Amino acid sequence: MKMAIPPADGKLALHFGHCERFALIEVDNVERRTVGRADIDAPPHQPGSLPPWLAPRGAKMIIAGGMGQRALGLFAGQGIQVVLGTAAETPEKLVSDYLAGTLQTGANVCDRGGPYERPSGAPIV
Repeated sequence: MKMAIPPADGKLALHFGHCERFALIEVDNVERRTVGRADIDAPPHQPGSLPPWLAPRGAKMIIAGGMGQRALGLFAGQGIQVVLGTAAETPEKLVSDYLAGTLQTGANVCDRGGPYERPSGAPIV
């Protein structure tokens, strides 16, 4: 599986929409470990363009600090799971924590349309 993470200065960019690149991290779900990383430049920002751009590159999950509700729907339409509200850590740390089941999530830090908070006990979307 490939996980897409938008880094800025080596750590997660808290809002992915205007990121300059993505770290695509390949993970082995059976062994629960990272097996590779490729950094790719993002296309010029156009609302709604990232979900259909990431899907053919194999992304099945995106880890982000925050994003708007429209983007959440567009990613779902491409079959890409979204994990929101994560801290600004390195892509490798975020993936490692996710695979270990210790990734901490919280409020969607996107400033568009108000905050989104995952209800306690609700599945990560």
